[in-house]
Formats: sequence, C-alpha cells, structure tokens
Amino acid sequence: MAAAPKESTEGAVPKKKGKGGLILVAALVVLVAGGVGGYVMMKGGHGKAGAADATELAKSKPAVYLQLDPAFVVNFQDDTALRFLQVGVNVMSHDPEAIAAAKEADPEIRNALLMLFSAQDIKSLSDVKGKLKLQAAALAEIQRVLKEKIGRPGVDAVYFTSFIMQ
Repeated sequence: MAAAPKESTEGAVPKKKGKGGLILVAALVVLVAGGVGGYVMMKGGHGKAGAADATELAKSKPAVYLQLDPAFVVNFQDDTALRFLQVGVNVMSHDPEAIAAAKEADPEIRNALLMLFSAQDIKSLSDVKGKLKLQAAALAEIQRVLKEKIGRPGVDAVYFTSFIMQ
C-alpha cells in the first residue's frame, strides 16, 4: 500500500488558534449589554415605572380640553392710563381625572389667574415673547393648584383663545 502524499505547506500561512474570534465575540457581547443597560436606565431603570413613563402613558390618551368661562377681565395700571386685559383660557390635559379636578377647583384656579393677569404691564404683553411668558406662568399656576388637589400637575398646556388689551 502506498502512503498518501503529503501536502506541501511551503508558503502557506499557518492557522492560528481561535482566540482572536473569541475576543471579538466577547467585546460584541459587552457592547450590546452596555447598550441595553443604557436604554433601561434612560427608560426609568430596573423595571419600575418612573414619572417619565407615567407621563408617556398619560400622553397616549386623547387630549381633553376645558374652557374656563367666562373670559378673564382684569385692569392693570399703565404709566399713562388705566388698562384692561381680557383673556380667554382653555386648559388641555391627557388625564380626564385632572380635568375633573380642574372643574372642581375652578374658583381657586380663577383666583390664581386673576392675580397673575392683573400683575402684568402693557409693555411686557406687547410682544409675542411676553404673551408666551404669561402663558407659561398661567400653566404653572394651574399646575400648582392641581398639585395641591390631586398630587400631580395634571394639566399639559394652557391656550389663550382670545387676548384683548385696551
């Protein structure tokens, strides 16, 4: 019986033992685990529903609006004359409970907004930035009242549906 001829190994690159591939796979596993860990931390961590998750859940519900009737009419002093401001206000929330609480707290909300509106001056309300600042302050006042009532801000936005200065 003839022996099988040996293959020539001249010029061939010797095979390495597979440690390089193992290191690559381990690095990939660590990278994926780090990404998953970062994602979980951003979403509230450890499977507990955080405040951000509750907000996201509430915003998945349809928006509910509450018109604060009648419109607010306040007077405020200008350097030269007595001025009047009439503001129509709507409140928006994705939480029907918050809207119900806002209806119940209507006198307190109206009082807070009347005090806020009457403290304004004509100069600050003459441009859009001033109106936006007043809108943000009105939202903060309503959220403050609701937080006292139901333990959370509840309201997502305040809209001025009319704005008349005279």
